[in-house]
Amino acid sequence: MKLLYIAEIVGKAGLYSLKKGIGELKLREKPDFIIACADSVTGGNGLGRNHAAYIHKLGVQTLTTGECCFYKKDLTENLEHIPYVLRPENLTPGAPGLGARIYKWGNQKVAVAVLLGQSGFGRLHGENPFTRLPVLLERLKAETPCVIVDFHAEATAEKYTLFALAEGRCSAVIGSHNRVQTADERVLPGGTAVICDAGRTGSQDSVGGNDREVRVREYLTGIPDWTREAWDRCELQGVLVEIGPGGKAAGIRRLKIPISGGGKTGPESAGEEHG
Repeated sequence: MKLLYIAEIVGKAGLYSLKKGIGELKLREKPDFIIACADSVTGGNGLGRNHAAYIHKLGVQTLTTGECCFYKKDLTENLEHIPYVLRPENLTPGAPGLGARIYKWGNQKVAVAVLLGQSGFGRLHGENPFTRLPVLLERLKAETPCVIVDFHAEATAEKYTLFALAEGRCSAVIGSHNRVQTADERVLPGGTAVICDAGRTGSQDSVGGNDREVRVREYLTGIPDWTREAWDRCELQGVLVEIGPGGKAAGIRRLKIPISGGGKTGPESAGEEHG
């Protein structure tokens, strides 16, 4: 099995990069299943319902989110009815939606789960991912040996510690949230593919996909501003994971696809949210 994970899509530039690059990736890599981190699509923070549907129509089977999962009301109110969007698994039991799900492709099954780290998040707090992970994997592996975990976390130490706990228990743990692609991808001896952060899809000459001047001003004044998006040097980033029949990873490779024709585009090109 070839699994394509598309790194965090940030704003309209991220949507543009996804639209322009996903076709080439499908032709070149021929992935069996595609996952994308969509935590920062709509306005650079959160995911709107229309954008979720747009990304799904482009061929992404599963969209993962993180601490911004409930930022957009139209998605939050409909999470129960959108099976291709996952919020973090380790939230309170009363949270809408699901944090893990079994998906089918052909005669095969793949399980996808999202866990939220505990360090550095001020607005949304998850329960301990380390106590939740073994129970979660036991449940998912009862149906399929192929289990992919998106660990949406801030701290590198927390990610590496979860890698150690997950080794040999799942096919891959892919780090997200930091929006900077790391060069530490590898398959652990137990057969689990890991990377600290898959990166971001969108502008690379930016601060995490956001306009640099705006972010500098935010640090100087303490006033957040999401009104200006960055468009320079767009890329589609992510990883390709190869998984054997028994659910063990056979390889992991970073992807960086330069996207030409950036610049500010209209709603049709960037998949702009309406309504």
